[in-house]
Amino acid sequence: MQRKILSIILIIFLVSILDYPLRSPSSTNIHPNARWQQNGITVAGGNRRGNGINQLSDPWGLYVDDDQTIYVADRANHRIVEWKRGATSGQVVAGGNGQGSGDHQLNYPYDVIIDKERDSLIICDCLNERVVRWPRRNGTSGETIISNIDCVGLTMDENGSLYVTDIGRVEVRRYRRGESQGTVVAGGNGSGNRLDQLSYPQYVFVDRDHSVYVSDWNNHRVMKWMKGAKQGIVVAGGQGEGNDLTQLSSPRGVVVDQLVTVYVADGGNNRIMRWPKGATQGSVIVGGNGSGEQSNQLNWPIGIGVNQINFRGEVRGYRRGESQGTVVAGGNGRGNRLDQLSYPTYVFVDRDHSVYVSDEENHRVMKWMEGAKQGIVVAGGQGEGNDLTQLSSPEGVVVDQLGTVYVADWGNDRIMRWPKGATQGSVIVGGNGRGEQSNQLDRPIGLSFDRHGNLYVVDNGNHRV
Repeated sequence: MQRKILSIILIIFLVSILDYPLRSPSSTNIHPNARWQQNGITVAGGNRRGNGINQLSDPWGLYVDDDQTIYVADRANHRIVEWKRGATSGQVVAGGNGQGSGDHQLNYPYDVIIDKERDSLIICDCLNERVVRWPRRNGTSGETIISNIDCVGLTMDENGSLYVTDIGRVEVRRYRRGESQGTVVAGGNGSGNRLDQLSYPQYVFVDRDHSVYVSDWNNHRVMKWMKGAKQGIVVAGGQGEGNDLTQLSSPRGVVVDQLVTVYVADGGNNRIMRWPKGATQGSVIVGGNGSGEQSNQLNWPIGIGVNQINFRGEVRGYRRGESQGTVVAGGNGRGNRLDQLSYPTYVFVDRDHSVYVSDEENHRVMKWMEGAKQGIVVAGGQGEGNDLTQLSSPEGVVVDQLGTVYVADWGNDRIMRWPKGATQGSVIVGGNGRGEQSNQLDRPIGLSFDRHGNLYVVDNGNHRV
């Protein structure tokens, strides 16, 4: 079985830096037992503080694209810099025309994200109290899309709505496309430590359910505000400032994965922490070895971008004693053609040595017969959705002696059965909404049958089998 390959891009600047966000793709799939190397590599900057194209000065916001291109809010240089994978220097893609308020200038930008639909950068231009949109390629000036806002962090959901933290109003607002006023989705009740308040909110993350996660800097906690909620719940920290595993110190960037595990840049403690859903304490995954410039240390961490790409997009068979193996499915790059896979996760091999693969990002299960150059779709493949012809991020897969496919339909909280040759499946377990009742599932991942035909499901979100 191929596991998801996780690459941590850890940016360490060898200068005295301050507060930074943690950025990842909006849909972050991380294996629950993932581990990270403790020695990071410098992939941007690292040539002391300066304004050269191989330097940065007080960098803050970080965005990592699918191809591992890094965009950095180079704050004190008043510019956004793009660093290609493996590059020794960056390219200025916004600002860089001196500190100022002109359309071609920035004034201490704090954060940056990519709007892929419009192929543009969206920037928190903090001291100009505006959010600007800047063409991603060959742009010479930006357009103000939100004014009069003390913006520090921002993100975007799958509908193109912007979520922006405002430290002046002590709130997070959502701006749907075309809106100029927005709607408060977290905070907005003054500065304080009540559950309906925030104090110096920093960075924001929005999950698939449109719950909003906010790093609440002065309260040393991360808050979750469910869609429409009047108050939040503490999901990390909240036990006062400190370095205990139950505490945070001036948290900044925050990312949440598919299992609702919270990853947070614990700035004052020079570490990155992971807090599983419902946990009362976290664990250190990077840093925590004191403030410094060694490869296993952080100095007010800028955060991490998480790449969860299976780079080869393939399944290999390894005979006993082999170290290289043979490609038996995929291996033609990431994509949705019949000879490609995109984020293959779980695999099943039948008696004929046909290989079945849950092709997660293509929302389908593929069958590759022995020696075949391409596969066939045996479940899903009609786009992501909850119709009986569709799947949503399929995970575990099992096939019986009749060629019937059983698949953990992760995003739809159900187990589905697809008879051989069928164009749609049927729900055999779950499908009653996400929850913890005995007839419900919460993001099922693994499944198996015993010899009596009993079905066992790893109900990951409910932490049970």
